[in-house]
Amino acid sequence: MSSKSFVQITSDLSKGMEALRAEIPDTMKGFGTMAKEAMKEGALTALEKELIALAIGVSARCDGCIGFHVKALIRLGVTREQLMETLGICTYMGGGPSLMYAAEAVRAYDEFTSRTAKPA
Repeated sequence: MSSKSFVQITSDLSKGMEALRAEIPDTMKGFGTMAKEAMKEGALTALEKELIALAIGVSARCDGCIGFHVKALIRLGVTREQLMETLGICTYMGGGPSLMYAAEAVRAYDEFTSRTAKPA
């Protein structure tokens, strides 16, 4: 079992990004504006755009991207089926390395959803 925690990864990266916002505020503001505009609903829904962002994160083998975009997808109500179909396309297009990171995206989904599940 992997000891990688996507909750910890996103928490640690958030702290690093706070330092970047403090020390290079104009750059971070520009990136934030670009992200906000790119993710704004238009011809594609916010959910569809987040699925695309996750697919790119998987393809780029970026743990932070996987963590942040899975969290966003959960907030947007992604179904496990939507997530799995997206990861299937990642695997088809990226082969074995994408398969390994698709598995990481499933772990991130399971980790974040288990933390938000309400006890019965």
